[in-house]
Amino acid sequence: MTKIDIKEVVEKLIDTFLKAGEISLELRKKGLTKSIKSDNTPVSNGDLEVNKIITKKIIELTPTIPIISEETSENKSIKDLKDFWLIDPIDGTYDYINNLDEFTINAGLIINKKPVAGLIYAPAKKRMFYSYDENQAFELINGSKVKLDSTKEFNKDEIKFVSYSSKVKPEISKIHREFNVKKLVRMKSSLKFCVIAAGEYDGYVAEPRACEWDIAAGHAILKHAGGNITDFDGNEILYGKKDFKNPSLILKSKGIL
Repeated sequence: MTKIDIKEVVEKLIDTFLKAGEISLELRKKGLTKSIKSDNTPVSNGDLEVNKIITKKIIELTPTIPIISEETSENKSIKDLKDFWLIDPIDGTYDYINNLDEFTINAGLIINKKPVAGLIYAPAKKRMFYSYDENQAFELINGSKVKLDSTKEFNKDEIKFVSYSSKVKPEISKIHREFNVKKLVRMKSSLKFCVIAAGEYDGYVAEPRACEWDIAAGHAILKHAGGNITDFDGNEILYGKKDFKNPSLILKSKGIL
């Protein structure tokens, strides 16, 4: 693979993410065109337009690195991918098409099957997160980069987790008890990785569900903010798996490691 300056690539993508976010909100305001994909999940013209904007810039910056996007079939049949981008142009499409504000725009760079950089933008919340190395994870606030600290609000007597659903399965409840979780807040999009990386929450537990493009960017950001992600057995999460399916996940802030 051609050697790239990961920091430079990530920083050059930030304006593209902000622009894509503006366009996603403008399209929603005008009224979205919606359809149902073969996997029975929704997609809109906003998803496809954001995908086009993000992939165009990534190809310009890293032309030799393949892109795997949720919304296209391109490159998904390549065997033994090691270095590639994972893109989810709109994570939380349900929120997006129903005028809710938790949806996110995502891109994660995978090198040797591990996440080395991530960008996540929540346009309706105006929150832009990115990372490119250990201890180099940031939120862009009023044009200035603020380093993420996943221990910022940590209180061992008030452990707060996010949850995908208000109905928590027994195997997940068991893990919550092990961490002495006192408070659960529902959050569906990849924003959950960012709020844990920022120290606003302490963790998240999920059974095997969703796909690698849903978690790659957030994985990089949380890891670079000092947190960690494993499966239920404590194994490292690697990328480029068959069908890009996720295993079980436990996200942990630095405070509970």
